[in-house]
Amino acid sequence: MRRLYLFLLVMAGLNVSCSEYTPKPWGYFRIELEQPEYRTYSNPEGHFSFHIQNSAEIEPVVDTAAGKWFNIVYPTLNATIYCSFFNILSQADLSERSEESRKFVYKHVIKADNIYEEALSDSSKKVYALIYNLDGEVASPLQFVITDSIRYFLRGSLYFYSRPNQDSIAPVKKYIRDDIEEMITSFRYGSDKQ
Repeated sequence: MRRLYLFLLVMAGLNVSCSEYTPKPWGYFRIELEQPEYRTYSNPEGHFSFHIQNSAEIEPVVDTAAGKWFNIVYPTLNATIYCSFFNILSQADLSERSEESRKFVYKHVIKADNIYEEALSDSSKKVYALIYNLDGEVASPLQFVITDSIRYFLRGSLYFYSRPNQDSIAPVKKYIRDDIEEMITSFRYGSDKQ
């Protein structure tokens, strides 16, 4: 009897262990996005200031005759916003900078499913901005420009340090887009700083 019981137990174990295996699909890490808190950043020359999230870092400004470059780095999100700032010399210069920025955006049209443009402005503070939202497997899913249309022009491009996958970066893209909107609405020039 004991042998029969042992035999049945082994057979039951084999039956369970030989059940059909179903592979699990690839998954992505869950990204915990913290509630944003902002501080004011002013560039060293005092040309502008804006709100930046506490978890983001500013990489040093690089000054050249052509312009100033700085990066807003999100170390925990594996993302960077590359920014360039220019003094506008004339209306022709403004047109050239605007067209150059538009070309940078539309170079992604090969990979982009859609490109949406959204204008934001605050005429009382002379802040005029355009956000480009690029859908699809693009290298830079968000780009933007900020100008007063007379003296200053700032351009930014968001890049992730990972393979572009729209589904996996969607929550982080929205999170950083909210930061870009905060940057734009808090943007001040020179002596207009908050």
